[in-house]
Amino acid sequence: MPIYESIFILAAAAGVWFWLDSLKAREVAIAAARAACAEEGLQFLDDTAIGNIAGLARDDAGRLRLRRRLRFEYSDTGDNRRNGSVVLLGHAVEYLHLRPQLYVVPKTHETRH
Repeated sequence: MPIYESIFILAAAAGVWFWLDSLKAREVAIAAARAACAEEGLQFLDDTAIGNIAGLARDDAGRLRLRRRLRFEYSDTGDNRRNGSVVLLGHAVEYLHLRPQLYVVPKTHETRH
């Protein structure tokens, strides 16, 4: 088998592995985000997590893993969208972030209509 065919087969296999690994990571992120939203009394929206790779990092055992950051949307009132994120190291959740809400409190002389 010529070297070019071998390289092509290896590249195709690596691409398929990466795609399948990304699907698994996405499912882990969705499950973690859904559980966190349920725990906080929030609504997880659209059943989606959109991600990108932040890079390579080592886990606690010293193995090289892909670190992914995936974004998702949730709602606290049912009529708005807020952003959250999940960072995965391999298929383990490293941390999950629900952004704090900004509540504007009017001053005593201001009124809200």
